[in-house]
Amino acid sequence: MKSIFEADSYKEIRDRLNNLSENSKREWGKMSHGQMLHHCQGPLNIMLEKTDYGMKPNWFVKLFFKKMMYNDKPFGKNMPTAKFLKESAPKDFKQEKATIESLLEEANAQRDKTDWKPHPGFGYYTAQQWGKIQYKHLDHHLRQFGV
Repeated sequence: MKSIFEADSYKEIRDRLNNLSENSKREWGKMSHGQMLHHCQGPLNIMLEKTDYGMKPNWFVKLFFKKMMYNDKPFGKNMPTAKFLKESAPKDFKQEKATIESLLEEANAQRDKTDWKPHPGFGYYTAQQWGKIQYKHLDHHLRQFGV
């Protein structure tokens, strides 16, 4: 799996974000373009320690889902979304796009960081795993909108 901490993969994600427009066709799911961009900010905010969304450690989640977050298998279409990351309110596409671009840049700037705090729900991840998680999640939603 690619990682946002790898130069080529980071550039790929940035280019795909640049190709996303409000006219990009949604291939699955219910979120609008702006809602999807806002939703994608959540995992970046967790990694950057901006918020933990009130998550608590959960042994069931760790046991069954932790490795799925960073393995090489892409997320499937219409996967369930964690309740705290669901978006139902309208979101401004341009504002959300600018915000996620800024968060992605901030995350990539930490590519050499080695002392990551544990994920509030999944526990400890290495830097490599954090980078893969972010790439995998963004790739999933960019594919959702055909970019």
